[in-house]
Formats: sequence, C-alpha cells, structure tokens
Amino acid sequence: MPPPISLTLDRLTSPIGEILLVTDEAGRVRAIDFHDYASRMMRLLRLHYGDTTLDEGVAPAAAREALTDYFDGQLDALPAISWATGGTAFQRTVWTALLDVPAGTTSTYAALAARIGKPAATRAVGAANGANPIAILVPCHRLVGANGSLTGYAGGLERKQWLLRHEGVRF
Repeated sequence: MPPPISLTLDRLTSPIGEILLVTDEAGRVRAIDFHDYASRMMRLLRLHYGDTTLDEGVAPAAAREALTDYFDGQLDALPAISWATGGTAFQRTVWTALLDVPAGTTSTYAALAARIGKPAATRAVGAANGANPIAILVPCHRLVGANGSLTGYAGGLERKQWLLRHEGVRF
C-alpha cells in the first residue's frame, strides 16, 4: 500500500445534489461522489489509497469551474480537469476506455469489454464501472444494459437518467 496521502474535500452544488469533490496536493481530482454516497466514496478512497487524511477545503478553481460549466450545459468542459486514481490495471483500462464514449451517446458493458479486447469480461467491466471513484469525469453513467435499459449507477438511477438527458441522450 502506498504511503498515506493528504486529500482535500470540497462540496459543490449541482442540479442533482451536492457533489463531494476530493483533490490531492497537486490539485488532481481523486474522487467525485454525491453527498448521500459519502460512505461509498470513503470506502473507495481507503481501498485505492489506504490511510488518507481528508481535510475540508477548496478544490482548484479549474476543477470547480469545469464542473459548473458542465452542469450549465458546456459538455466539453470536463476533459480540462486533471485527475488521478488508484485501482487495478484492469479497472484503469476500463475507466480510460469510458473516456472514449462521447457525451450524448451510450455504450453497453459488452461493447466496452470488446473495445478493450476482453469480450468475455462483460461482468468484470460492470464491476470496474461500478468502482469508478471519479464519476462524471470518467463517464460511467454512459454505459447501459444490452437492451438499452438503465442499469446500475452508484449515484442512483435517477441521477444517471438526468446526466444522460443533460448530455442529449433520448430514451
């Protein structure tokens, strides 16, 4: 396990609830979650980084502004945010592949598994997707079931539906 890192917790208002934004000393986002899923976020932080210090503070202006711009409709604002994460090599492969699913579109777990060269790993892709510590930035909400149904979202299906509609997906 790596040595303990110091993290800052900021809170942002969004149309779908208060967002918890965790950044490191270098200003990189390490976690994003919703206030009502704080325990999940803390579990993922411990899993990825071991012992951490989480102090209340303010995230870098660039991260705050890009998230605000995204929620205001500027869907291309998020790539400007610097982030880093722990996780296994497989999880990081899945999370990186999620970045290739453009706003306004969806993909399936099976299609993403095929895209990363592991077509039989649909369930593992689903598990990695569910363990994504930086929701919204790494758009895990853009994965849907094989039949197009909204399946699983750590922040709740209502938020997943809102995010997809916000990005222009029609059901």
